[in-house]
Amino acid sequence: MNEKIQLAEKLALFSEHWSPRTVTHFNDCDIMVVKVQGEFVWHKHDDTDDFFMVLKGRLTIRLRDQNVVLEPGELFVVPRGVEHQPFAEEETHLLLIEPSGTPNTGDEATAAPHLSI
Repeated sequence: MNEKIQLAEKLALFSEHWSPRTVTHFNDCDIMVVKVQGEFVWHKHDDTDDFFMVLKGRLTIRLRDQNVVLEPGELFVVPRGVEHQPFAEEETHLLLIEPSGTPNTGDEATAAPHLSI
């Protein structure tokens, strides 16, 4: 791969919410974009941290003891094993980085399929 990736162009290719799309790979990690709106399920990842960066919109990451609100250009890492629930009142665009194959709900049985664009 020797071409730059335009994240806005990749995000324009789909409309589904909570369905991450892999745009490239980096050291055994998936670099993904996703559109979100409403609330996601409470979940945790036992074996990996969870990285969120807001590209557009506003994301609240609900933790059991606090809420973390992210604006465009801000990121937050949920430590492994910590229960959390992402929530967005309006459509929000995110950049996600996680080890390849990590289920987005922390459970393969309920996770969104891994899609690439």
